[in-house]
Parts: sequence; C-alpha cells; structure tokens
Amino acid sequence: MASIIIKMLTFNVVAVFLFGVSLGKVIYDVDFDDDDGKWLSDDEFEGLLEKPNVPAQVEEVTYKIFLVGKSGVGKTSTIAKLSGNQIPTSHSETAGIQTTTIYWPGKIQQFNKVIMFKLQLWDAGEGALKKFDHIQPACLEKCDCTMYLFSFVDKSSFDDIPQNFGRFSGPKDTSCKIIMGTKFDQHAHTEITQRDIRDFEQNWKIPILKIRNIPDNDGKTDFNDVAQILNIICEHLWYRDVLLSNKTEEGKISYC
Repeated sequence: MASIIIKMLTFNVVAVFLFGVSLGKVIYDVDFDDDDGKWLSDDEFEGLLEKPNVPAQVEEVTYKIFLVGKSGVGKTSTIAKLSGNQIPTSHSETAGIQTTTIYWPGKIQQFNKVIMFKLQLWDAGEGALKKFDHIQPACLEKCDCTMYLFSFVDKSSFDDIPQNFGRFSGPKDTSCKIIMGTKFDQHAHTEITQRDIRDFEQNWKIPILKIRNIPDNDGKTDFNDVAQILNIICEHLWYRDVLLSNKTEEGKISYC
C-alpha cells in the first residue's frame, strides 16, 4: 500500500539551512501553508495528507526513485525515515513492490522559483526480484533515479555496489545514481572505513550520503538530517533534468 506524506519547514529550520549552504547549492527549503499558500508560522508543523494543496503558481515535478541493495541493508527503514513513518524495529523482507510518495518543497536559486518535488520511492524485496521476472522491469520502467544502498555494518553490501551498477543500469540509462550508506549510527560495528568511502567517491565520482536508521528522541535532529538528504536528492534530480535539456554546463552544482 502506498503512503503519502508532505513535510514543511518552519522559518527557524530554513534559517539554519540558508546559513549553512555551500557554494553552488541551487535548492533550499521553503515553507507555505497547505490551505491558502501563505507562509507558515513557527508553531505550525508538517501534516499527513493525501496530496498538499499548494498555490497554483507552484510547479509540481514527479520523480521515480528505485532503491537497490541486498536484503537487510535498510531500504525499508530508510524510506520510513525519509517519509516520517515509524521505523521498523525488526527486519522483515519486503514482499513484492512497496511504493511511498514524499512531497518536498524546494526553491531553485538560479530561477528564484518554488518547486514541489513529488518523490515516488520504489522498494522491492530481494527475494521477489529473484523469483518474479516482472518485478525488476516494473521498478526500472521510467525510473529517474536509482539509489544504491549499503550498510556500514556489512562490508559485502558496499562491495556489491559496482556489480549492481551493471545489473540495474544499461548503456542508454539516463537515470541519476545516488549512493546511501545506512546504519551510520552503529560506529562500534562499522566495517567500512573513511578511506573506503573516499576511494569510492574518487573512483566513481558519486558522493555517498549517510543516514542513521534510528529515530531521535527530540525529533529535531531527525528532521534536520532528513531535510538535508531530501534536498540533496532533489538537487541531483533537478541537475539531471537540466543536463538532459542542455540548459546548463556541467559542474555548476557542487553536489553533483
């Protein structure tokens, strides 16, 4: 069953990200009320909706993101963390395909334009991918981004990434690639060094995102971490579209 969530930032959170922006960053957070398009006040929160009611002038763009990784790396818990849903406490392999939709507002600095990003996250269990031939083609059909996940406590999941590049992408593939390292909080059990991460990024020219697959007690750190990750994902997707439309030169966006 698909779940849909919208998150909106308060002005305080926006200020944190605006002052923390790195040179070349093109997407930052925006806030607007889901009823009449007015800016949110500090005491308003994100809400669970079927679809946000946004001002007519706000363009909505839809992206399909397929999550790839061996069983147990944390694909389902990563989606739960990014969408604001409860993170499962025990591992249970996804049966078939599960989709989750996240609405995430951002502002493109270059054009001073607010965009509503509709991110459709597709998760398929490793067993289902191997058992049913139609699962992988369905997940890859019209896919805009393939997100490759590995666990910091499982070195083999990290070593599998180059092999998965060939398995889930072809020579004519135009989707962007994102690497996500899960269970980043389990420092005592990590099997992947910072040198491993640095070497991979240098060899493949793909930055590695990191996520902690546990909830924080206050929720604020959780939200800040999720907002930063969603901003980077949206920036990669936007940059990919810009390159495909030949509207800019490569290298103008720092994260890509």
